[in-house]
Amino acid sequence: MKFPKEINAYCPFCRAHKMHKCKHVSKGRPRSMAAGNRAHARSLTGHGSKRAGEKTVKKQGKRQKIVLQCSACNKKQERVIGGRTTKKLEFKT
Repeated sequence: MKFPKEINAYCPFCRAHKMHKCKHVSKGRPRSMAAGNRAHARSLTGHGSKRAGEKTVKKQGKRQKIVLQCSACNKKQERVIGGRTTKKLEFKT
């Protein structure tokens, strides 16, 4: 899916429509002491930690997120493009 590098969007900080630069959202550094990581580590200890008869889960498409940066105040905000989708996001030059 092609998306422009700059769009005219509403800035909640300026409370007006301004030009915004668009770029991909990058994944942050994982926290080793987060609750989910601790729970996962706990499930790996012991014998096997798998139950018989569990159903396989169908994978959903990933959300395509972009960061909009206001040209006036340089504040950033996130936006999801197209909900859950399987299409890759590509910025037009």
